[in-house]
Amino acid sequence: MSDTKQSPPDHEDETEADRRNANIFLAVCFLLLVGAAYWLIDALLAQRKMDNCVGQGRRNCAPITTSDR
Repeated sequence: MSDTKQSPPDHEDETEADRRNANIFLAVCFLLLVGAAYWLIDALLAQRKMDNCVGQGRRNCAPITTSDR
């Protein structure tokens, strides 16, 4: 007698809510990654602009703003 009992799977089936939560999490991670990349590129471009200015021997590369008294 061959009694073939299948054991229940160790994991439950993925529900629609689980997929939705995973998609939201991945979207937030993607937006954070894009935001960090934008910030990094902007910082690198500003630094390159500053380096070019200093390399040309200018003195007013980063003007300091003062408030009127």
